[in-house]
Amino acid sequence: MTTALKFRTLALLFAIGTATLAVGSGCHGGPATVMAELGEANRLAADLRVQFNKAADASNRAVMAETDETSIAFANEAQQTSAAVDRDVAALSPLLHTLGLPDEIQVLDQFGQRLSSYRDVDRTVLALAVENTNLKAQRLSFGAARDAADHFKATLVLAPDIAAKDRCRGETLVGKALLAVRELQTLQGPHIASSDEAAMTAMEQQMAALEAATADALTALSGLVEPSALSAAQADFTQFKSIGSQIVALSRRNSNVRSLDLSLRVKPPLTAACDDSLRTLQQALASKGSKATR
Repeated sequence: MTTALKFRTLALLFAIGTATLAVGSGCHGGPATVMAELGEANRLAADLRVQFNKAADASNRAVMAETDETSIAFANEAQQTSAAVDRDVAALSPLLHTLGLPDEIQVLDQFGQRLSSYRDVDRTVLALAVENTNLKAQRLSFGAARDAADHFKATLVLAPDIAAKDRCRGETLVGKALLAVRELQTLQGPHIASSDEAAMTAMEQQMAALEAATADALTALSGLVEPSALSAAQADFTQFKSIGSQIVALSRRNSNVRSLDLSLRVKPPLTAACDDSLRTLQQALASKGSKATR
């Protein structure tokens, strides 16, 4: 074999050996680089799991919050943390491809599919939570509606004395009007708390009947009390009815009841499925890291 031929043969063998070494080390910088990339993949997987669970927790707190301000704050926190989840996924996915880890890539893809289902529900939950319609209805019932009912009672009780000959009938009509308004108040609470459309419709029918009974009693009082006193009572009742209509409209929206139902019944299995994927991914990457150090 000539010297030139020997030189070419050695050069070819060296090239083959170099290529083999590059393939064996993953074609991206050798064992040290692989270890660094595995470490970064483990860090991202751990942070991804933390951020996902933080987002789920913030969403739950938005549902349980008792004011608009806190609901909005927790909803914003959930959205911001969800953005961190997306950033971690965007960084982790190409890293797993670089490391050549098909099983881990499949688990991350599975998480993405489960996350999509989770977010479909969570978007609805957060949108409903910040509306707080049941809480607003409750505040109106315990606040403005109660004040209007109390003012209505005071107006009728303080009305000028009814003539002796009409006193029995007049007092009966006043009592009928006051009782109907109090019954209207007692129906507001169950209506606000209910999630049953049929039950709410039945209560609204009762409310309509009670409002009509009150209006009839006030009309029958005409001529028994001074016009100014009757007019004041009718104005108070009109105010009470207006607030009652707002309460029913807010209650019908049922945002708090619906968001709570979704959070307690629909979201937990979706949350658990996402977390299960992330736990599996963490364990697989940790196993790869421990093998690489041997």
